Amino acid sequence: MYYDLHMHSCLSPCAENEMTPNNICNMALIKGLDLIAVTDHNSVKQLPAFAQAAKTIGIRALYGCEIQTIEEVHVLGLFAVLEQAMKLQEWIDPHMPDIPNQTDYFGDQWICNAQDEMLEQEPRLLLVSLDVSLEETVEKIHELGGRVILAHVLDRENSVTNQLGFIPMDLPYDGLEVKTPEQKQRVLDTHPWIKENSTYWFIDSDAHRLIDISEPENQMSEEVFARLWGDSL
Repeated sequence: MYYDLHMHSCLSPCAENEMTPNNICNMALIKGLDLIAVTDHNSVKQLPAFAQAAKTIGIRALYGCEIQTIEEVHVLGLFAVLEQAMKLQEWIDPHMPDIPNQTDYFGDQWICNAQDEMLEQEPRLLLVSLDVSLEETVEKIHELGGRVILAHVLDRENSVTNQLGFIPMDLPYDGLEVKTPEQKQRVLDTHPWIKENSTYWFIDSDAHRLIDISEPENQMSEEVFARLWGDSL
């Protein structure tokens, strides 16, 4: 099945307001994707509307969040069960600094309902680091039944390799996100302790605009899906 497991809705201030739950699901369906996830920055508040939209439109969904750790590393937490993902908010809230969002500078942070009506804006800025470590974040996602994907590991200032200089040998992540097969090879070349078949590899869009949602190019088999999320289904 074709997938894209890293997308931002209009709740993320860096995403366009057109990235509503139904628009995301419909665009993914038009593009021929089978499995998608919404992964907003430090929040899961858009996920109930996304879950309903995915069910109505008929596209398979995972439920996620892109957490920024105290080291400023971006970590994707992906869940097969909505209720598990929603528990993540209870953990995020006390660890997130109470900095008001400035919509004219950072952008809107809209929370929608299942009809794409914009109900309210998240008042706290989501583009911040939580006061928890990378290791604590990985542990919490696993505790709640999620899977840990290190986001864009060779790209951007918030990648693990940019912030730490390397991918820690003993970090119990489940997968690594790269942008191209060439990046996958670079990871293998620079991290001899990582074996190609010892982890799961993902190529996602990190879409902030509808047009940027992945084309049907990257595939995951039902076997791989079952190995990763089977015990959560």
